[in-house]
Amino acid sequence: MQRIRLRYTKRGRLRFTSHRDFQRAFERALRRAEVPMAYSAGFTPHPKVSYANAAPTGTGSEAEFLEIALTEPRDPDTLRALLDESLPDGLDITDAVEARTSGLADRLTASVWEMRLDGVPFGDAEKAVAGFLGAETVEVQRRTKNGMRTFDARAAVAGLEAVDPGADRPGDKACAILRLVVRHVTPAVRPDDVLSGLRVVADLAPPVPAAVTRLAQGLFDEESGTVTDPLAPDREASPAAQPTATGTAVATAPEGAGSA
Repeated sequence: MQRIRLRYTKRGRLRFTSHRDFQRAFERALRRAEVPMAYSAGFTPHPKVSYANAAPTGTGSEAEFLEIALTEPRDPDTLRALLDESLPDGLDITDAVEARTSGLADRLTASVWEMRLDGVPFGDAEKAVAGFLGAETVEVQRRTKNGMRTFDARAAVAGLEAVDPGADRPGDKACAILRLVVRHVTPAVRPDDVLSGLRVVADLAPPVPAAVTRLAQGLFDEESGTVTDPLAPDREASPAAQPTATGTAVATAPEGAGSA
C-alpha cells in the first residue's frame, strides 16, 4: 500500500466551505481522477483519507494537509496534477510527496496566520499588539457546545506583529495586517480568539470582519522562530532526494516569538 501526502489550499469564496464540504468534493475528485484508493473494511467502506488539523470554516488557507492510501503505486506529481484538475478553482492541490516517514500530524505544531483588518489604522493595530505581547495572560471567552468557556489566548501566541499594507491599501481607507504564529494547544487558540484578546487589552474592534488566511503550518522551531515544511522529511527520505536537501523553513515567526 502506497501513502501519498498532499498539501492543498482554500482560496477566495471557497474559504467558506466546511471541512465536510471539502471531504465530499475531494472524494468526487478521487473518483474523477480514477485514483486506485484503498478502502476501509466493514459494511460501509470509505476511502482511506486522513485529514490533519483543518482550518476553521470562513478562513482561507495556503497550507492544509491530508494523506491518502493507494492500492497501486502512482507518481506523486502526476497524481497531484490529476486531482488538481478535478477540484474546483480555489481548492488547489499544490504539493504531493510519497509518505516515507511517520507522524505527519505530530509535525503540525504551529500555524502562521495573516489577518487583514480593514478600517483599522496601522498605529492602532501596533498599540494593540504591544499591549497583547506585554500581557502575561489575556483571558477571552468562546461559546462551545457546553456553553461559554474562558481561557488564556496569550500563552499559545509565539509571535505577533502589525504590518502596514502600504501600496496594497484600497484607496485611502485605513487598513492594518496582523501576522501571528500560534502554537497548536488544547484548547485550540484560533485567530478570532487573538482578535478577542486585542479587544480585551486595547479595545481594538475592527468595523468589518477580518479576512483571515493560514499561510503555513508545521513544526515550530523555538530556536530559529520558524515554522518548517512538514513534507520536507518525506522528500529527504526519498531515494531521489539531493544530498544537500534540508528542512525548508516556510515562515518566520514575527515579533514576540518565544515570549509566551
